[in-house]
Amino acid sequence: MRNIRMVISYVGTSYHGFQTQPIGNTVQDILEQAIVVLTGENVNITASGRTDAGVHARGQVINFLTSSPIPVHRWALAINSRLPDDISVLRADEVPLDFHASYSAKRKTYRYSIDTNKFADVFERHYRFHYPMPLHLSEMRAALAKLVGQHDFTSFASQRSTKRTHVRTVIKARLDESEGKLDLFITGNGFLYNMVRIIVGTLLRVGVGKLTVDDVVRILAAQDRTKAGPTAMAHGLTLWEVEYDN
Repeated sequence: MRNIRMVISYVGTSYHGFQTQPIGNTVQDILEQAIVVLTGENVNITASGRTDAGVHARGQVINFLTSSPIPVHRWALAINSRLPDDISVLRADEVPLDFHASYSAKRKTYRYSIDTNKFADVFERHYRFHYPMPLHLSEMRAALAKLVGQHDFTSFASQRSTKRTHVRTVIKARLDESEGKLDLFITGNGFLYNMVRIIVGTLLRVGVGKLTVDDVVRILAAQDRTKAGPTAMAHGLTLWEVEYDN
């Protein structure tokens, strides 16, 4: 058996998330069907992490076991010819059998994109949350800085989270702004269910003056989801990059 790793990009607009589920039409379903057509094998894909319905990926990482003799340098082209236009394999390589796209990951980076202009950019409407409000960016950046480091992020996790611990480390975070468009980049050793979207929803409340930086510190310490802001819309979120030791 061979262990094939791939880096995948996809637009999540038309899919019910990445992971296979009973209602079907997931990114995983499409990828596995393409592999069946190519190799005749029914494989089980492992991903670096799930993405919800409407969430996108620039650098999702997957792996799967195969007995196919297809040379590794031909996998990306062969799979892409069997995929729809909104899913693309960027590259493929062969990794040790014990490599696991999720368990072997060391750091993940997400991007959340916002359009604060009065009228939404129609060319980015599937990728940016339109929020046409003046925002206090300096306060938002100051609040974001308070979340960097190792913390219990229970206040910023969905109440449906099943993780044993909500302690995570945010390694770095920044908020970029250009012509009324904001991009939050946040890198951590792992993220909880809806964590980035809840952070964004909370930061937006800071931006409009409904919360202060000190409020965010108190929300973090409370370890209570009801204290934080709303969960921001899914379509503004992109899994940007996943990093490994190699």
